[in-house]
Amino acid sequence: MKQLFLSLFTPAKKPEILPPPVAKHTESDSELLATSQSLLESVGAQALVRRIVVRWNPRMRSTAGIAYPTRSLICLNPRLCEFGDDEVDRTLRHELAHLLAYERAGRRRIDAHGPEWKKACVDLGLVNEPRTHTLPLPKRVIARKHFYLCPSCGVEVERVKPLRRGSACVLCCRKYSRGRYDARFKFIRKPTVDA
Repeated sequence: MKQLFLSLFTPAKKPEILPPPVAKHTESDSELLATSQSLLESVGAQALVRRIVVRWNPRMRSTAGIAYPTRSLICLNPRLCEFGDDEVDRTLRHELAHLLAYERAGRRRIDAHGPEWKKACVDLGLVNEPRTHTLPLPKRVIARKHFYLCPSCGVEVERVKPLRRGSACVLCCRKYSRGRYDARFKFIRKPTVDA
């Protein structure tokens, strides 16, 4: 009777929640870092060699990799290992090209997949590299709730997050202001129609 009483008023143990299984990495963070440093040394980016950090990020779902130029950081999706070492190497070089392009540009603003990035890809051994991957990773669809309009050419821009600083139409700025920011082409917020 005493055991029955205790079992009724003793809180049950919570089941242990285990993290989801993650694909085993064929290369450790230190091996990826060494590969990255070697590639950057081969193109003469010594300053970037000293700052670069490469990590696996198990929170990534649909993205193969991402580069953070201001932090000299590359994060790779662990699921890349499911597609072989060649895919890990290609994605690492793709993200390294982003860091290299921004390093070479200095304080000048560049397009993420513009000519500077394409040149960096070629320098790192990636010829005709596409902007995005075609891996069968789950797709994530995010509703775009913010709409903007160029007052000059009428181009429409859809955004997930609102623009936080003065942004202008790059096409008009290139055409009429030699690529420099011009307030005449600053995007105008378009009213949203709620359904």
